Amino acid sequence: MAVTLWLFGSAILSLMPQADAGAGSGAATAAGVFRSMLDRVVTGVTLPGAIAVVLIIAAAVINARDVRRRDPVRRFTRQQHRAGMARAGGVCEMETGFGRRCSRAAEHGDHFYPWSKGGSTSLQNFVAACSRCNRAKGARIPSPGQQMRLERRRRTYVPPDGAVAVGKRQPLP
Repeated sequence: MAVTLWLFGSAILSLMPQADAGAGSGAATAAGVFRSMLDRVVTGVTLPGAIAVVLIIAAAVINARDVRRRDPVRRFTRQQHRAGMARAGGVCEMETGFGRRCSRAAEHGDHFYPWSKGGSTSLQNFVAACSRCNRAKGARIPSPGQQMRLERRRRTYVPPDGAVAVGKRQPLP
């Protein structure tokens, strides 16, 4: 959609009259008018088009690297699920407004760092979540601030000898 709008805008800008020294010097043929219009469109589209191609190739390479990073196992084991829910006390660990902990009952085990983005299926990456928070988070990568706030909240309900670290990403093979 953005590329279509960009091409349309480039075509419109190229068709706008320009102040030329030779303007109005005589009648031009229809083929000459169309050729000059085409030349202006091609000139206006070439550099942005090349930049768009380079960006698309870079995005494809980055995405291919992330696919290789995925953990072969997506679902948490029963032991990981039980341990993660016990660590959270059966309450959602995600944050609601103003960085507070959600008070609803946890129903799901969520990958804090999304599995589709290279998040590991480990207890460190397990976050107990209610269905509303799990749907709201989706496959978005949490910010470092969200990670820091979750670790700070965990210190209030995890025993002193328990692990509060959250988020783990698979290394590249």
